[in-house]
Amino acid sequence: MEGRKVQKVGYSTITVSLPSKWVKQNKIRPGDLVFISIEKDGTLRIMPSQIALREEAEEYIINADACNEPGMVERVIIGSYILGRDVIRVSSQSRIRGECVHEIRRIVRKLIGLGILEETPNHILLQCSIDPTKFKLDMLIRRLAVVASTILSDALQALVEGNYAMAEEAISREDEVDMIYYLAVRLLLSAQMKPDIAEQIGATDARFIPAIRLILQYLELVADYSEDIAREVLELKIYRDKVPKDSIKTIFDIGEMTRTILDKAVDCLFTGDIKVANSLLQLKETIEIECNKFLQVAPVVPHLRSIVSTLQKIADKGATIAEIAINRSLETHGKGVDEILRVVRHVRQLPVAKFTKG
Repeated sequence: MEGRKVQKVGYSTITVSLPSKWVKQNKIRPGDLVFISIEKDGTLRIMPSQIALREEAEEYIINADACNEPGMVERVIIGSYILGRDVIRVSSQSRIRGECVHEIRRIVRKLIGLGILEETPNHILLQCSIDPTKFKLDMLIRRLAVVASTILSDALQALVEGNYAMAEEAISREDEVDMIYYLAVRLLLSAQMKPDIAEQIGATDARFIPAIRLILQYLELVADYSEDIAREVLELKIYRDKVPKDSIKTIFDIGEMTRTILDKAVDCLFTGDIKVANSLLQLKETIEIECNKFLQVAPVVPHLRSIVSTLQKIADKGATIAEIAINRSLETHGKGVDEILRVVRHVRQLPVAKFTKG
C-alpha cells in the first residue's frame, strides 16, 4: 500500500496524484477520463474509461454453432447467469437451431430476472435485471430448505396414501428449487467480488461464504433426491398390492426422521443451537440403523430399496448441514456455546526449572 498526500489547488479543490506505474499500465494520457465510484466502506475506486465502460455494459456472446450437443447451450447460459453476467447474446453464423431455441426459452423460465430482450433468426439477446438489494441470502437459504422439505413431505405422503397426483405435484416443485438455487449462487459469487453487494445480501463474513455455497448445493441435492423418491412412488403404482402396509409405515417413519434432520439443521444455522445440532447427528445414526434393518428384511418389490437408500442420502446431507451449524456457532458464540466452552483470556506462567551444579 502506497501513501500519498492530498494537495489543495485553487480555493476549494483537493487533488491527489495517480501512481505513475498504474498510469503507464493503463495507458492514460493527459486529458483522458477516469471514473470514480464511492464504495460502501468509504473507499474510492478509480477506473480507466475502458474498464468502466466495459463494466457498465459488457456483452457476453455464446456461439450457438459450437454448442452442438444436447443441453450444452442451456448449461452455458446457466453458468453465465451464475457468474453475474447481465447481457448474454446467443449467436449463430446462419440460423440458431430449433432445439437450441427451445433450450434457451426453457432455461429463461428457470432463471429469475433473465428475459429475452431481442430475437432474430441468428441472434437471441438475453438480459438480466436483478436488484441484489431485494434479496437476503438467509431468506433464500430458508426458502430453498422449505421447498426441498415440502417435496420430500409430499413424496412420503403420496407413498402412504397412494396419492399419485400428489407425487406429480412434488415433482413439479423442483423447478422452483432450481430458480432459488441459481439466484442464490449468483448473488453469492457477486458478493465475493463486490463488497457492497455482500453487505446488501448479508454475506459479510468471508469465512462463511464457502460453507454457504456447500449448504446451497446440498439443499438443491436434497430437492433432487426428494423428486427421485416421488418418481419412485409413481413407478411403484403397478406393484402397490404387493407392498405390505408395515413396510410403507417403516419407510414413512424413516422419512419423517430424515425430514426432521433437514428442517432442524437449517434452523440451527441461524439459531446457533449446538445441542440441537448434535442431537441431529445422533438421529442420523439411528436412521442408518433403521435403514439397514429394513433392507435386510424388505420385500422383493422394485423401488422400495431405492427409496430407503435415497432417504439415507438426504439424512447424510442434513447431518452435514448440522455439522456446519455447530462450527458456525463456535465461530460466532451462538446459543449454548458459553456453557460448553469457557474462554480463558490469560496464559498461565509455568514454573521455570532451576538446575544446580551437582
